[in-house]
Amino acid sequence: MFAVIRTGGKQYKVANGDVIKVEKLAGEAGASINFDEVLMVSDAGSTTVGTPLVAGAAVTAEVIAQDRGPKIIVFKKKRRQNYRRKNGHRQDLTVLRITGISA
Repeated sequence: MFAVIRTGGKQYKVANGDVIKVEKLAGEAGASINFDEVLMVSDAGSTTVGTPLVAGAAVTAEVIAQDRGPKIIVFKKKRRQNYRRKNGHRQDLTVLRITGISA
């Protein structure tokens, strides 16, 4: 059984026991999070696709950790203008373990 959920402006295909990294969500390690924006649910050959969401479907997950992604370097340059800017960015992430999918 798997589902497609939407969080943080992105879509994730998840199954029971999967560990995923999503954009930062509120919650301490060990807390439980419920996702109501389920776009699709598939179970033993039967697939339900939402229009746009599947009614009554939910995915529960447990927060494993609050983490940060790799450092991304943002470099801007305009040639012959002596314009150079260098910036770094690390995205805040939440590591989740999927604990249940209910259709």
